[in-house]
Amino acid sequence: MIRINLLLLVLLVLSALFLVHSQYEARRLFVELEAARREGQRLQVEHDRLEVERRAQATPLRVEQIARQQLQMRPAHPGITQYVARPSVPVAAPAERRP
Repeated sequence: MIRINLLLLVLLVLSALFLVHSQYEARRLFVELEAARREGQRLQVEHDRLEVERRAQATPLRVEQIARQQLQMRPAHPGITQYVARPSVPVAAPAERRP
């Protein structure tokens, strides 16, 4: 009878230790999950901010402003436009094939 009681006591202690360990792991994993969620939310906010910044950088007004200031470009008008024409080259007749 004492052996059965000792065996049950050992099983009870082991069961309690396993329960404590599993609760500790569950809490630790929950904290990790919450940290990952916060990081994901932070990254989403950063992505949205960068997307807005990218759209602001690509506006036609900004592109034109950079073209004028940094590249010294100016709008084309007929007075400065040069047209290049391809010279007409006679096309040779295809050679006849021999059977």
